[in-house]
Amino acid sequence: MRPEILNPLFAEITALKGIGPQLAKPLERLGIARVVDAAFHLPTGFIDRVPRDELMQADVGRTIAITLTPVDYRTSAGRGPTRVRAIDAHGNYVSLVYFGGSTGWVKKLLPLNEPRRISGRLEQYGQDLQIVHPDYVLAPEEAADQPEREAIYPLSEGLTARRMGQLAAQAIERAPDLPEWIEPGLRARHQWPHWREALARIHADPADAIARTRLAYDEVFANQLALMLVRAASRGRRGWPLAGDGRLRAMLNLPYAPTGAQSRSVAEIEGDMAQSQPMLRLLQGDVGAGKTLVAAMAMLIAVEAGAQAAFLAPTEILARQHFETLQRLLAGLPVNLAILTGRDKGRTREATLMGLADGSIHILVGTHAIFQQAVAYKELGLVVVDEQHRFGVAQRMLLTQKAERPPHLLAMTATPIPRTLTLAQYGEMDQSRLDEMPPGRQPIETRVISEDRLPDVVEALGRHLAAGGQAYWVCPLVEESEKSDLAAAEDRAATLRARFGDKVGLVHGRMKGPEKDAVMADFAGGRTGVLVATTVIEVGVDVPNATLIVIEHADRFGLAQLHQLRGRVGRGSEASNCLLIRGGNLSETARARLALMRETNDGFRIAEEDLRLRGAGELLGTRQSGEAAFRLATPEMLGDLLPVATDDARLLIDRDGGLRGERGEAARIALYLFDRDAGVELLRSG
Repeated sequence: MRPEILNPLFAEITALKGIGPQLAKPLERLGIARVVDAAFHLPTGFIDRVPRDELMQADVGRTIAITLTPVDYRTSAGRGPTRVRAIDAHGNYVSLVYFGGSTGWVKKLLPLNEPRRISGRLEQYGQDLQIVHPDYVLAPEEAADQPEREAIYPLSEGLTARRMGQLAAQAIERAPDLPEWIEPGLRARHQWPHWREALARIHADPADAIARTRLAYDEVFANQLALMLVRAASRGRRGWPLAGDGRLRAMLNLPYAPTGAQSRSVAEIEGDMAQSQPMLRLLQGDVGAGKTLVAAMAMLIAVEAGAQAAFLAPTEILARQHFETLQRLLAGLPVNLAILTGRDKGRTREATLMGLADGSIHILVGTHAIFQQAVAYKELGLVVVDEQHRFGVAQRMLLTQKAERPPHLLAMTATPIPRTLTLAQYGEMDQSRLDEMPPGRQPIETRVISEDRLPDVVEALGRHLAAGGQAYWVCPLVEESEKSDLAAAEDRAATLRARFGDKVGLVHGRMKGPEKDAVMADFAGGRTGVLVATTVIEVGVDVPNATLIVIEHADRFGLAQLHQLRGRVGRGSEASNCLLIRGGNLSETARARLALMRETNDGFRIAEEDLRLRGAGELLGTRQSGEAAFRLATPEMLGDLLPVATDDARLLIDRDGGLRGERGEAARIALYLFDRDAGVELLRSG
């Protein structure tokens, strides 16, 4: 149960004054649903208003605050702007420009010959000075209400920075004084204010680095404490020691001898599974490093020991891909393999459920459907979770609630994680790394091409198809929208079909399962030569004959996602190519990102560079993908704060009695405040 002291902060955002349906929409787009969300919606910068009593050319480009007197209105025909000519105390002229809206409203705001305190960005328009949409227009007696420094917030259409600041101020007013959860000596060394004071300070002055660091530390501390508690609770539960005898693994007919990294990882997993404490292990492997083989070995260990294994994938495409791969890998073994997704109905589903319940199905592959309430296992001993970055701590723990004895858990990710972030995301897990490539994997040659050379790319695609090759063509959106100039998959497919006919297939996330499977089957079977797709193909597509991938607007993708997409090729013995189509106006970050993709195929290096290049961007995933984002701690801060927070959390558990005692009670409040309570609650109820 959430501590009562936090109830004012966890009220719905509509509890704040002045929030109606019109304002609720932009707040919802920003993820602000509760009062605490407004409090934690921190400013990213600030505007310094330069007070002036005279207009000066030298101030062009600055935000100034000055007293002006309107002297003339100039309106345009049709939908043109309304211009208000105004003079300063020295007779210098400036135009105050308003686009849209009613001229009558502007005249009421700026009556002629009545001085007003105006604030806004001074600009040059031809020979004239102007201020477009001044952010403050106040009567002289209200001039004191105009702050010299004002916060800049991330905004959505329909929400102003001033309004966001007012909502944040209301949220802070509702914030209670909370007991201190930071170790006193640590707080004194850093001269950190108390939590509520830090929150008020950062909204008042976004440049306050001490206040910002304190809040970031609180979030990281709560995260690390939650992971430690999850790990401790899991380790405290008695699981099922599973010691395989090797008979099934010896029957595998492998296409190559396992790499040293694969053998090492299997040995680590085998050692974990032989213990009575449930395994919690993360297997990181670059694209094509052979994670599926390691997972198959782990599942065979469980089956050899008389248990069942479940293999969970985040999407139906990926689940079916893994099912087919495992079918080939386990062919000839006395292992009953089945699949279950949300699409499976009727007799097929019933037969699968019966086989799980009586133990005749040894390994089940599927989506979240494999953990629905109606799905009962006879002896579930191992859960494998693929593409782990799409599942948060709470989801990880939920998977272990499906058996009387908690099963072992092996999580896998093909998205290499920077070392500095691994502790933050998976601090409760042991880790194995696949940092070697199996023999036969070809390096992928990557080239960056300007979008104005698209016709040349289409010609090259034609030559590739004529030689018997297959290709992916990736577009970011399903269909064009007014707010985006990204190439649409449907339009691109239509363009390519006009040239290559029925050799072109199209797959995207809005398609229904059977339709999507049919398109994928045609491509895998070589009946189509080009698969136009959205990022739905990012994981789980394995077509060795596809040796070319074209990615449009590659500058709009993050490095990790580009690397994942590139990994769809290079899966056979033939040399492969990746063409990154870039837009015309590249930022320095986008340029550096594409240069790195051209330079290296090393996913772990790419992950480290992604962190450096993206900085405060969202690198740890979002709520939509299941992993709780850090809202207050930027990636730059994590490197410094993680070791300190980890030590502090360990001190709380080892010396201060965990969540018992005065500091423990305060820390419990912090867990709920920062939404890090879900895993702990699951374990407590489990």
